Amino acid sequence: QVQLRESGGGLVQPGGSLRLSCEASGRTFPGYYAAWFRQVPGTRREFVGRVGWRGDGTYYADSVKGRFTISTDNAKKTMYLQMNSLKSEDTAVYYCAADCEDGTKRPSQCADWGRGTRVTVSS
Repeated sequence: QVQLRESGGGLVQPGGSLRLSCEASGRTFPGYYAAWFRQVPGTRREFVGRVGWRGDGTYYADSVKGRFTISTDNAKKTMYLQMNSLKSEDTAVYYCAADCEDGTKRPSQCADWGRGTRVTVSS
């Protein structure tokens, strides 16, 4: 079984940047696609973006396109989410997911999940 662990969350001012990491342990990252989602308490988990493990197949939600970038490091079994020009509406718990389907946009399309890391954008 694979375990996913997110890190890098924290408090940042509007306009600032953060880089989240998602490290896989236990075995090779499962499936071909991995993804990032986010969730504000009391709301549904929202798709942020996805990537193939060769670094191809990236796709982003309109709300983050041009500001967020997903990348991978296969040797480290780690996926990253670089977040720039952060806004208050980016405040959420961010989750990484693996073993996702091609075309993933819904949480049900991914089989493995981390426990999340909190990002707060506030002055």
